[in-house]
Amino acid sequence: MRKSVIVAGLAALALALRLPASVDPTTLDLSVKPQDDFYRYANGAWLRSNMIPPEYTSWGSAQILNLSNVEHLRSLCEAAAAKGASGSAVERRVGDLYASGMDEAAVNAAGAAPIQPELDLIKAMKGPADVMAEIARLHTLGFPAGFLFYDSEDAKNSEVEIAQLRQGGLSLPDRDYYLNDDDKSKALRGQFVEHMSRMLQLLGDTPEAAGSAAQAILRLETSLATASLSMEVLRNPYASYHKMPLADLAKYTGDLDWVAYFKATGAPGFDSVNFQQPDFFKAFAAQIASLPVSDWQAYLRWNLIHNTAPYLSEPFVQENFHFYNQILTGTTKLLPRWKRVIHEVDGDIGEDLGQLYVAQYFPPEAKVKVLKLVGDLKAALRADLATLPWMDDATRAKAIEKLDAIAVKVGYPDVWRDYSTLSIDRGPYVLNVLRANAFEVHRTLSKIGKAVDKTEWHMTPPTLNAYYNRARNEIVFPAGILQPPFFDPNADDASNYGAIGAIIGHEMTHGFDDAGRQYDPKGNLADWWTPESASRFKLRSVGIVKQFSDYTIEDGLHVFGERTQGENIADLGGVKIAYAALENDLQGKPRALIDGFTPEQRFFISYASAWRKLIRPETQRLLVKSDPHSPSQFRCNGPLSNLDEFAAAFNVPEGAPMRRPAADRVTIW
Repeated sequence: MRKSVIVAGLAALALALRLPASVDPTTLDLSVKPQDDFYRYANGAWLRSNMIPPEYTSWGSAQILNLSNVEHLRSLCEAAAAKGASGSAVERRVGDLYASGMDEAAVNAAGAAPIQPELDLIKAMKGPADVMAEIARLHTLGFPAGFLFYDSEDAKNSEVEIAQLRQGGLSLPDRDYYLNDDDKSKALRGQFVEHMSRMLQLLGDTPEAAGSAAQAILRLETSLATASLSMEVLRNPYASYHKMPLADLAKYTGDLDWVAYFKATGAPGFDSVNFQQPDFFKAFAAQIASLPVSDWQAYLRWNLIHNTAPYLSEPFVQENFHFYNQILTGTTKLLPRWKRVIHEVDGDIGEDLGQLYVAQYFPPEAKVKVLKLVGDLKAALRADLATLPWMDDATRAKAIEKLDAIAVKVGYPDVWRDYSTLSIDRGPYVLNVLRANAFEVHRTLSKIGKAVDKTEWHMTPPTLNAYYNRARNEIVFPAGILQPPFFDPNADDASNYGAIGAIIGHEMTHGFDDAGRQYDPKGNLADWWTPESASRFKLRSVGIVKQFSDYTIEDGLHVFGERTQGENIADLGGVKIAYAALENDLQGKPRALIDGFTPEQRFFISYASAWRKLIRPETQRLLVKSDPHSPSQFRCNGPLSNLDEFAAAFNVPEGAPMRRPAADRVTIW
């Protein structure tokens, strides 16, 4: 429910914050030829003159924009808090949640006392039935103990919400952290055990008891990791579709009482569930039956304290930061409290905060211009699909039908979420968070068996991101990302097409990537490709996998080409379609030089500038192992090195690093 998202001097920071979405010559490194490393050519001077602030894991275009964005949110939260009872219902919720989080003295004085009732419930467990009951209890609070239970569209009937059971229960970023046998992985697991021990000691355990419990937790989570499917396998949506009657769960989990579990979560009655990874739940049930209750008590106490630590007193905050930020990501300084609290307000009641945000910071004309860009991109992709030589006519007709059916959401929801039943006060911060979590769990589970609400958003308006929802066949662009350097209504068209246009194209072509292409125009999991077209697509996607698998980060760790292929396919398609849309827009217009660059060159420089980023080595290693996106420099250079359009814009000769050999160039869209 939450989203967890230093320049060299103040003058440089001020410059960075006011840059429009257009070419800034001061970021270029003219000692690098575009044909050798376009990412460095477009961003090299900026990369040299900047450094990562100690409280951040990375520093780039998105993080710089976030500085101004979070200041806007701060002013809204502080104004709402100052109004108190005199504010509107929306302002009171925002102001009270912010004020409770900012009351550091009260939070520190309370320690872990606010969650003691939850700890007492865990302590009272006696047997397997109690374990399942307590897992259900933690699930109602939004904590992923053991596995995940939630609602989502039925992949084969996208008009209806159904119950979903999914693998989960891990505290490290991915299953491989538990299973890899290299020295770094072993050392990290040792640090993980030490961290859990220290957290349990903060709850009052002796060092000996805490150490023993931490080892038991690692063993339990390792068993869950061993039974979990890899990220690569999970890219196949069919691997996670096993809808069955509730009675059939017993075939996999024996006498595990699912009826009691579902009742304890407060879910409405239902008769079938998507049992996404049956083998995982077999292993989970075996652990419920075989492990002593004391192991589960240790694991559930850890799950509770791990998920509440950011909202408790300073010792819990600092220990949580030490492992999950300093060790895992290399961050050296905790974000100031006000930024952490604002992130929580956005995560818990984001559409309340979003109402205040768009009223003050999102001009209506921005939405109009973005919708025009979306229309231009759709037209370009439609023209591309109509002429693709590798796609046969039967598949082509279905692809165009799907493209035309893509719904578009820009800025903010048409219908705001109703938080009127959520109780927020200026009491203990952690209890506000738990109530907000419980509200969201109840809100979502109550949708099981109902028609899908097509007006719902899965990102809040201030979010600096965008997404494609394949079950709803929609693309969504929150107001937060529709700002410079990604979008500027006053910038020249080439720059906007290169930045937000490529992002629009990226999300649009997700509907046709290795996973998205398996869903029809209504968002149903269905095979609408002829075998011939499917085979030709797969041949091209193999080329993407190979290309990105050959990339390495500084310590020799390879990019996972299979794991990142969907995002890499979308990057390649996004920039190509955005470029085609720009060329269509330029028809009949003068192609003026600006700062000595043609519109085509400005397009590609703008594209590259959107990816400029400094990142900590620890964070980069973590992301390579757990993120479906490739590192930024490869998201820039990788797609461009396949494009004839880029080669023409910068006169890139055959044989140059930014011009892949003809036999290796990947062309999909």
